[in-house]
Amino acid sequence: MLKAVILIGGPQKGTRFRPLSFEVPKPLFPVAGVPMLQHHIEACAKVPNMKEILLIGFYQPNEELARFLVNAQQQFKISIRYLQEYAALGTGGGIYHFRDQIVSGSPEAFFVLNADVCSAFPLTEMLKFQKEHGEPNSFVILGTTANRKQSLNYGCIVANEETNEVQHYVEKPSTFVSDIINCGIYLFHPDIFKHIGAVFQKNQQDMLLYPYDGEEPNNGWHRAEHIRLEQDIFTALAGQGKLYVYKTLGFWSQIKSAGSAIYASRLYLNQYHTSHPERLATNKEGSPKIIGNVYIHPTANIDPTAMLGPNVSVGMGVTIGAGVRVRESIILHNATLQDHCCVLNSIVGWESTIGKWARVEGTPSDPNPNDPYAKIDSETLFREGKLTPSITILGCNVSIPSEVIILNSIVLPHKDLNRSFKTKSSSSTASQDCF
Repeated sequence: MLKAVILIGGPQKGTRFRPLSFEVPKPLFPVAGVPMLQHHIEACAKVPNMKEILLIGFYQPNEELARFLVNAQQQFKISIRYLQEYAALGTGGGIYHFRDQIVSGSPEAFFVLNADVCSAFPLTEMLKFQKEHGEPNSFVILGTTANRKQSLNYGCIVANEETNEVQHYVEKPSTFVSDIINCGIYLFHPDIFKHIGAVFQKNQQDMLLYPYDGEEPNNGWHRAEHIRLEQDIFTALAGQGKLYVYKTLGFWSQIKSAGSAIYASRLYLNQYHTSHPERLATNKEGSPKIIGNVYIHPTANIDPTAMLGPNVSVGMGVTIGAGVRVRESIILHNATLQDHCCVLNSIVGWESTIGKWARVEGTPSDPNPNDPYAKIDSETLFREGKLTPSITILGCNVSIPSEVIILNSIVLPHKDLNRSFKTKSSSSTASQDCF
């Protein structure tokens, strides 16, 4: 019997996803037409003998999350529960806090997946690999290859080339260590809790020696339970014959920012050719012109003279008028794109409206297409006091008038714009135009 744990974080996380995370928890943001989390759950549900999926995070229970859980359980016919942390406990602290729930029913192993990654999720391959490498109670990290420069932004793994045993692990090193990076997807035997428990006990001892450490006394338990798998566990386990890396050749990317959501959408839409061909729009008489991979929700109303794609996702209740051009973009629920407007490299928020002949355009942040090991860069929203050119994001219920241009801009929810803007943010400082 197997279980899976998905670490979904909480409202203090995902700040780089604003203003989109104002309206919906980041793990429920639609990527390639379905909530980000659904890709993880679907992959877990396909694993033979998977009995339960646990979501761990510190979001307050809310209607959207509850509705998603009910729908997912009905769709995938598997138990899915949300376990709420009392505070952010780190990637190791969360699973340790709920260890009794995880080991209930005596699973032989369990997966741990970070919610903010996009992947082909080779979970069955990881299971097979684990049975062929090391002892039955060994642990497996999913790894992939990055280029030398970008590897510094990830956990780096030095492994034995023959056995794939992890010999050295460094989280975000200052100098080059290895081009094999941690994908944030793990396969654990329940014995992992012995190693996490040892760190917890050490943290408790440190609290006795340094009881306050500048914090309020009631934060002490939180300090002891805040444990990071990467720095606190993997670094110590490396070289002990317990930790192995399974290197995948499949696609993988982080989803840290809104710009990376468009790239992730492209990866998932491409995967739909084999996993869900029914989700991809096709060219047919009386329908809009489709170029490349496009997802259109069945309730969307699109004029047949519109042109969509490649890499476009159109949500529920969207209206797209005559002559509209959309490329490399996500159009969220109930948005309206009026006649002859153009949307490129952008995310159009829920209930937003783009006027006739308007142009909304961003700058893509894709990996270098000439480097097979390139990953998407973690974007800095501001650099030297100026907004970094990136995709354009319209928050919820934004109104763009006719015949204006919005370029490389971020617009907070419920804004009515009255002119064109270039490389601006509606949350900008006094040195920039506010809108």
